Amino acid sequence: MKPFDAPQAALGDIGSDTLAALLAAASDVAIILDAEGTIRDLAYGSDELSSEIGEDWIGRPWTDTVTADSKPRVQALLADASTDPSAPNWQQVDHVSRNGSELPVRYFVARLDARHLIAVGRNLQGIAALQQRLVDAQQSLERDYWRLRQLETRYRLLFRSASDAIVIMDPESGKVVEANPAASLLLAADSRRLVGRAFPEGFDEVSTRSIQSLIAGIRAAGRGNDVRARLRAGTEFQVSGAPVRQESASLILLRLSPIDTEGETRQTPEPRSRVSRLVEKAPDGIVLTGQDGRILSANSAFLDLAQLASEEQARGESLDRWLGRPGVDLNVLIANLRQHGAVRLFATHIRSEVGASSEVEISAVSIHNGDQPSFGFIIRNVDRRVSADGATEYAALPSSIEHLTELVGRVPLKEVVRESTDMIERLCIEAALELTDDNRASAAELLGLSRQSLYVKLRRYGLSEHGAEGS
Repeated sequence: MKPFDAPQAALGDIGSDTLAALLAAASDVAIILDAEGTIRDLAYGSDELSSEIGEDWIGRPWTDTVTADSKPRVQALLADASTDPSAPNWQQVDHVSRNGSELPVRYFVARLDARHLIAVGRNLQGIAALQQRLVDAQQSLERDYWRLRQLETRYRLLFRSASDAIVIMDPESGKVVEANPAASLLLAADSRRLVGRAFPEGFDEVSTRSIQSLIAGIRAAGRGNDVRARLRAGTEFQVSGAPVRQESASLILLRLSPIDTEGETRQTPEPRSRVSRLVEKAPDGIVLTGQDGRILSANSAFLDLAQLASEEQARGESLDRWLGRPGVDLNVLIANLRQHGAVRLFATHIRSEVGASSEVEISAVSIHNGDQPSFGFIIRNVDRRVSADGATEYAALPSSIEHLTELVGRVPLKEVVRESTDMIERLCIEAALELTDDNRASAAELLGLSRQSLYVKLRRYGLSEHGAEGS
């Protein structure tokens, strides 16, 4: 700080009004204090501070208008002004504004006379906002940096673990920029030695021209047709490529797939597993469908049920075409699969292509395979199934409420209602016979039936052997 050399000669006798105007204009906020540090007057040179600073500061100690952390700084400013007024010390002080936020101001305090001090402050809100923006920008850069690091790590792992030979080359220099271990193995070179080498190298003359033509096509049109190439050692490859952008450079990614002696691209074989053989040879029909119920594959047992000559006749068709109640059974099955994931022993029948019908039970499961789930159906023919009393399942009278509820979804509602009515009627007749000690006349009176109607119902439910007719 350099003071005026001759303030008396230069400034002369400045009035208090002029001095107050100069201080208000030159500073963001100016505070007049007494010797005890109590605010006696204040002025601010910015209308922005009018919403932050209140007139209620006047008459309060300066330390009451600042945060707890700033109180020692205020006391240090007051002490410095009293001991060494010629060398003002600037300190940042945080005020508590009207809305409760902090208002940073940088002050120095000077002595006006024996009884008064003046604190001249500069508003640091703009600087604080810039600092906050700088911190936010720095944090954003760090987040982007770590995100890029994570992406690079994933890329490195994928690049190194890929079973295909991958070579990234610079088309300008014609040299390999990067190669994965599979490429090093196929090209019989160490990966560190492979990087920086010209490519193609080690291929026969015809293959070299083919690869160069592929690279030229990718540079010109962004794509090129796959080519066959042969190393001088005799190994053949199928070479495909694609353009890659890296920062401002254009690179080319080449994939090399070995070709066997029969001319087919060597890929990891997908053997027919034991499970797939089991599905094909299973005595029950097994069908795999998409979400819409259209058949993707079916085994021989299902083709026999539907009386189809080949799987091609079923593939792409809706399973609903062969189920007993079109538009009902398949919708019920799919709705339950989507809600519960599995369905067991759903009773219906299959209609064959020639019109024959077979009673079946269907168990199904939802198969999640990425974002394209499918449904698997196991269809069992129950035409030859005989119950303990020789009656079919549909004809059997449900013996309990639990058995009755099991029929829901397996037989039509009309059939369920009829079965439930018969069950209740039989239970009422059995209860009446038990209450009347098997006296049919009394039981008929108790049920509100004529004797003849009771006898008909007894014969219907197989109860005619019980009891004796009362008088």
